[in-house]
Amino acid sequence: MSRAPLRPRGAYHHFTPISTRWHDNDVYGHVNNVVYYSWFDTAVNAWLIEVGLLDIENGNPIGLVVETGCRYAASVEFPQMVEIGLKVARLGSSSVTYHLGVFVEGAEEPAAEGQFTHVYVDRDSRRPTPLPEPWRTILNSIA
Repeated sequence: MSRAPLRPRGAYHHFTPISTRWHDNDVYGHVNNVVYYSWFDTAVNAWLIEVGLLDIENGNPIGLVVETGCRYAASVEFPQMVEIGLKVARLGSSSVTYHLGVFVEGAEEPAAEGQFTHVYVDRDSRRPTPLPEPWRTILNSIA
């Protein structure tokens, strides 16, 4: 059974540098799989804050994660810097799916790739709400 190749560095439109930490390594000497999901969450939310779409305390709507996934191709270990590539893969009426790539600093080929889906909901009712048009414009800037 063959699998599709992972997306190269050029497939992504924004990068977030992250340092691996001592406790990221597991007993096998590489970064544990659960850490990758933390990197995805960090990269998406850091970009949303940077472009003014995420106000943690008062923002409305808010994004709730409804799906994540990851495919691994190579080990990452402490001490290495990684760069998390980000692009919008799908923009729905109230949802956004991101593609993310994990690159050891300077590498062209990813060590892993993932996807991450937010559904945007009203802060109070927690019911899905359409993305505001200005948000769609910003999100499309990395599609």
